[in-house]
Amino acid sequence: MSLSVTLILTTVPDAAVAQKLATDALAARLCACVTQLGAVQSNFHWQGTIESAQEIQLLFKTSAARAVELEQYIRTHHPYDTPEILSWQATASAAYGQWITAETQRPLHV
Repeated sequence: MSLSVTLILTTVPDAAVAQKLATDALAARLCACVTQLGAVQSNFHWQGTIESAQEIQLLFKTSAARAVELEQYIRTHHPYDTPEILSWQATASAAYGQWITAETQRPLHV
């Protein structure tokens, strides 16, 4: 049996921003894992010109239940005015999908 998970991709300007965004999202249980895909060269249209930038790509793995909240977190804490936020559903193995679900549940407070 497999489970559905959500993958969210973003790019950030440098390693320090990448580490902070990943660490804080993990601490808040918004995702179970963040993979830093490494440095990429991005070329894009921005304000009437073609720009080029070295960036770091991050791939967040989360549950469907936390995806909207994670996207909002990225949007709020991202240094860019218009951050790249791409998300899609993926099929995970049962064990990995269960792990993502377990790690993104909020602890109960009594």
